[in-house]
Amino acid sequence: MYKIRNKAMNSFSSYENLKAIREKSESNRIKENRNHEVLYFHKTDDPYSHLTIQFVEKLKEEYSVDLIPILVGEENPDALHEPDLYEKYCLEDVKRISPYYGVDFNGDSYPEKSLVNKANSILAATESNNFIQIAKKVSTHLWNNDEEELSMLQKQFNSSMSKVSEVLSEGNKIRNDCDYYFGSAFYYEKELYWGVDRLNYLEDRLTELGAKKSPSNESLAPLSIKAPEILDSDKLINLTYYPSLNSPYTFISAKRIKQLEKDYPINLITRPVLPMLMRMMTIPTFKAKYIISDAAREGRKYDYEMKEIFSPIGKPARKAYSLFPEMDKRSKGFDYIDALLKASFQDGINIGEDSFLENLVIELGFDWQEIKIHLNSSAWKKVLDDNVKDMYQGNCWGVPSFKITNADGSNPYYVWGQDRMWLVKEEIYKRIEST
Repeated sequence: MYKIRNKAMNSFSSYENLKAIREKSESNRIKENRNHEVLYFHKTDDPYSHLTIQFVEKLKEEYSVDLIPILVGEENPDALHEPDLYEKYCLEDVKRISPYYGVDFNGDSYPEKSLVNKANSILAATESNNFIQIAKKVSTHLWNNDEEELSMLQKQFNSSMSKVSEVLSEGNKIRNDCDYYFGSAFYYEKELYWGVDRLNYLEDRLTELGAKKSPSNESLAPLSIKAPEILDSDKLINLTYYPSLNSPYTFISAKRIKQLEKDYPINLITRPVLPMLMRMMTIPTFKAKYIISDAAREGRKYDYEMKEIFSPIGKPARKAYSLFPEMDKRSKGFDYIDALLKASFQDGINIGEDSFLENLVIELGFDWQEIKIHLNSSAWKKVLDDNVKDMYQGNCWGVPSFKITNADGSNPYYVWGQDRMWLVKEEIYKRIEST
């Protein structure tokens, strides 16, 4: 099982494989005399789709592409974990980040089903050439709960519910065939780009292929942030870090967390959680493929590339976790987890081997004979269980997640995802500046 999983993960993360796929896709495109075709998957009641749709027209203007909008329905249930937490978090996340993109989002709650049906009725009747413009209007009215404006649009564009069902079903099939499962995503020649967070990668690829119309280097969706690179202050802010030993996103976040601890006035608290696969969750192959390839892409961006992967699921993880409480007690909790992640995702080492753990403990400055007595103990189970419960308090279920609190533990602010570390810095900066 380990060999199969490791082989798949290494295949999905390989830059050489990615380059080969890109070269073959481009060669086929040229042979078939096709223009650059970009698919965009739009889901009416997806908060992220509201944000992303604001920038799709700019993509058409700045690049020589045939943009094909595709209306999709519900997320693939096989890829959706903790749906209640997911919905709550998505709504909160978009409310937080939209202002940084200069986008208004007034969604305090998800729209009523009747309004969603109206929205889908309009967009199912909209031709591809004006879909983007109409979708922007529909999205604004929908999240403003403006039934009157939607009804007026419906007089111009209207589909029967059977037609809506047909369009959504076809859209979902296309999305599934692209090995994706949510809305707010772009697809171009065998590669996926989720929302505004990954739009820069699509831009880079199209620019490399000569599809960019203007010489401008400005991103289509620039972030307007205030937090400086380095922040000095006598005031400390607590930053709780929730890592997992089988998470590629956790791996690429660790280096940046280490740097953040140097650059910002934080008290870093490390609270590891069990991998999702060890929390009775299943991850279908198509989702695993996207996660690993996307994490590898992000790793290359931050100069922390995944090289040789050895998945520690099961016994290796349990053995490694068993030493965490003692290492954390000795103020080496983060360093210990960081070293385990590097071993798993860069060095291809089985972290469950006693010899590896012994060498690691010694490297961190401790006597192996003292630490060894905790190997395969059970104390870690309650620690990790408490950690995941705390993480869930912020509607976070995936890793890495973060919790920011004041020095006294008050005013918790939860953030999910390594691609929200800029938001972590913004929140810390705000708290420091407010005092």
